[in-house]
Amino acid sequence: MQPIHHTAQQGFSQTAALYQQVRPDYPKEIVNWLKQELDLNQASRVVDLGAGTGKFIPYLQQLSSEIIAVEPVQAMREQLHLAYPEVNLVDAYSANIPLSAQSVNAVLCAQSFHWFSNLQTLTELNRILKTGGHLGLIWNQRDVSVDWVKALADVLQPLEQDTPRYHSGNWKNVFEDQQLFEFSGVQTFTQTQKGSVEQVVSKRLLSTSFIAAMPIQQQLELKQQFEQIVFKFKGLQVQDEIEFPYITYAYHYKKREPLINL
Repeated sequence: MQPIHHTAQQGFSQTAALYQQVRPDYPKEIVNWLKQELDLNQASRVVDLGAGTGKFIPYLQQLSSEIIAVEPVQAMREQLHLAYPEVNLVDAYSANIPLSAQSVNAVLCAQSFHWFSNLQTLTELNRILKTGGHLGLIWNQRDVSVDWVKALADVLQPLEQDTPRYHSGNWKNVFEDQQLFEFSGVQTFTQTQKGSVEQVVSKRLLSTSFIAAMPIQQQLELKQQFEQIVFKFKGLQVQDEIEFPYITYAYHYKKREPLINL
């Protein structure tokens, strides 16, 4: 059995409902990226790997009618099924996906690949993808070029410890010295999440895996600290509306075909 990182297992099990409520959506431009870069269409069979509560499914549904959501955390699967009961939902790990070889046109990992960025995963994805298949890796990241967002990030950083994170860049290491996938390109998009300070700042940050795994009292203290930072920089109270800036990164990899020795 492929283990789930303890922070993901504990944090996401405890906060799945909150995750679904407060996590930002994705920019609408991502649909064109899926269509133009990954060649998705109504005939495409697509895997949403590490699908979580299904935040990325609406974007796939605009292009494909056959989506397979793969998610190993039960609480996340329950939220996904409530929101998208029509989607084929599979309880599986990234290194052991119960699909036939060369049966999938594309695999998408939205806000998830850093949790399972290992060679076993790449080998399995290469197996299930058809010839010419695509791998898309997408992350929403807080825009730390904005002063108050950077102040929030400075509070979070020491708390991460060994938790896998996109911004560490460690997930890229698996693509070195391998012949399974080739890098095709990366695009970035900007967006903002609008809502109350409590909804899109403090509660959103509480849904972060390593914070959600903390004792409740520590979470409440952090919530207050986040809201104090926003007040210091923006003069906004908990129920005031705010726009939280994000940068979305979309990476495209293509399946390599095995070399044939003649």
